[in-house]
Amino acid sequence: MLNISPAPECATPELDRTSFESFRKVLPARAGRFFGRLTALALVLFITGLFLPWTQNIRARGVVTSLAPQQRPQTIPSIIAGRIEQWYVQEGQLVEQGDTILRLSEVKPEYMDPKLLDRTQEQIIAKEATARSYAEKVNSLDAQIDALSGALTIKLEQARNKIKQAVLQVQSDSIRVVAARTEIKVAKDQLLRGEEQFKEGLVSMVELERRRVNEQRANATMIDAENKLLDSRNELLNAQLDLNGIRQDYRDKLSKAESEKYASLSQMYTTEGEVTKLQNDFANYSVRSGFYYITAPQRAYITKAVRQGLGETVKEGEPLVTLMPARFDLAVELYVRPMDMPLIRTGNKVRFMFDGWPSIVFSGWPNTSYGTFGGRVVAIDNFISPNGKYRLLVGPDTADTAWPEALRVGSGAIGFALLQDVPIWYELWRQLNGFPPDLYMDPSTPSNSSSKGPGTTSDPMNK
Repeated sequence: MLNISPAPECATPELDRTSFESFRKVLPARAGRFFGRLTALALVLFITGLFLPWTQNIRARGVVTSLAPQQRPQTIPSIIAGRIEQWYVQEGQLVEQGDTILRLSEVKPEYMDPKLLDRTQEQIIAKEATARSYAEKVNSLDAQIDALSGALTIKLEQARNKIKQAVLQVQSDSIRVVAARTEIKVAKDQLLRGEEQFKEGLVSMVELERRRVNEQRANATMIDAENKLLDSRNELLNAQLDLNGIRQDYRDKLSKAESEKYASLSQMYTTEGEVTKLQNDFANYSVRSGFYYITAPQRAYITKAVRQGLGETVKEGEPLVTLMPARFDLAVELYVRPMDMPLIRTGNKVRFMFDGWPSIVFSGWPNTSYGTFGGRVVAIDNFISPNGKYRLLVGPDTADTAWPEALRVGSGAIGFALLQDVPIWYELWRQLNGFPPDLYMDPSTPSNSSSKGPGTTSDPMNK
């Protein structure tokens, strides 16, 4: 009988539970103790895991590109306006440097003359001959100016000699006038004494008359000398006037010759300028004729014909065809936030996941990831991109696994820029508070007591 009686005076015998099948199948409840032990173990593992190292990283998306600008996809434009006459390639075809892609024809009327270069060359020859003629005329005028200058020197010397002769003649005639005046004075004195002596009867009438004749002859001599002096002075004035006239005459001749010379020089320089312009036009026409054939700038694949068909007209600078270089060195363009930009340095390591390649990624434990590829930061932009982020150019890491050969320019990529190692609890605390990753510190740099974070500073280059 079961011990369910509340009567205390009735002693209830102890029940042997093992003698009943139902009691043997219902065991004592141990789930609570097992759950408590499991929770304690999980808590210990969780707390222990919080102290495991975690690699801080900056995650960013990007696209595959090329390191060298000349190895990136390019579009060949039309340098001149023209009409498509013939295609020599098809899309997907490999072309070598210098291979002809298509041919254009002229659409502007001023360049349609088939003998444009020949006619321009003839104009240049004619203008050069005209310039030479003006140059010969200038030389002739130079010779004429030299001759006039020589003649002027001779004429001036002759005129100066004539003036000197006139001066000497004036001096000579002046002396004769003085001598004639002296003779007149003597003759007059003798005549006066003769008249007095004739009155006294000392001289005869014949002697008196002779003295009168001498006095008149002396007057005539003085008059003649004065006339010659006036003539000499007139000759001197005429010689001086001749000298000025020679100077004026030759000055006019030289001015006229020099004016013709400078006019010829001006025409010669104008003609030479026209020759230069024609030569420039000829060079432009020659270069333009080479633009009718669009050639490949390097060994590349024809990816897309932007303008199709024949007879279609294109403008200057309008794209014609797109090329992809046959040889290229892959890189990845990553875009990071301005907040993360100061943490990136040239040479930092980056891990990539490429579109189309399966991968298992643990961003905090890069060594445990699968299907990722390594790279190093090659260049960092100094200005922000239109999308509000900064662009990084990352090249392959030669010390890591080689990038897939089938990878092509334009593929998507997700990159993890690896920073320093910190405990997991610190990383969780940083993420919850929205703090940026710790600034990368080189091991050779002395540690600062104010450095952020409890994690050990490590070099991403050696990760």
